[in-house]
Amino acid sequence: MHMKHSDEDHGPPVVPVKFILEDPEGLTDTERAEWDLMGGEKESLLELAVENGINIEHACGGVCACSTCHVYVEDGMDEISESDEDEEDRVEEAPGLQMNSRLACQCKIQGKGPIVVRVPAWNRNAVKEVPH
Repeated sequence: MHMKHSDEDHGPPVVPVKFILEDPEGLTDTERAEWDLMGGEKESLLELAVENGINIEHACGGVCACSTCHVYVEDGMDEISESDEDEEDRVEEAPGLQMNSRLACQCKIQGKGPIVVRVPAWNRNAVKEVPH
């Protein structure tokens, strides 16, 4: 499933967001484990990642109907939107649940940063078909 790009206008890319990838090769086909990006206000962490070549799983297309885009927000929790009840229900289904667990599709940038996001190595869609 492909993520539908948000119809919401994003601010200019001025918010520093660092993605730490536990499995960089699986997510980017490179060995680069840390990605320093710039995001815009109202842009989701999932959108920012995917638009920059970090292929975080999002089986539902980024509409909060699954937990495949589960990430850990290590710094900057106050710089993103608060979770709502739907997200909390979904994130509870994710393996490796921690206090800083969030769904990347639901984290909208709303502050000045910085934001640090860890993408766990095991975060893959188990039903994703491998091309023949």
